[in-house]
Amino acid sequence: MKFDIYGRFQLIVLRSGAGWEAYREVGGKRVRMHDLVLPPDLDASEIAVYLDDLLHELSPPGGRIAPV
Repeated sequence: MKFDIYGRFQLIVLRSGAGWEAYREVGGKRVRMHDLVLPPDLDASEIAVYLDDLLHELSPPGGRIAPV
């Protein structure tokens, strides 16, 4: 899954085994975000809301996290 994070950057979230891995797209390459941990039992439909809870400090007024 790919998300636009408040128009600032793209985030790719992939299922890996029993958990999730997050990557930031930088210059057309994926860079693993080791400091962004998603609960392994998080449902795919809940990821955008969870990311908003974690990253809301980056949001401009009216900003949102949107699937790409």
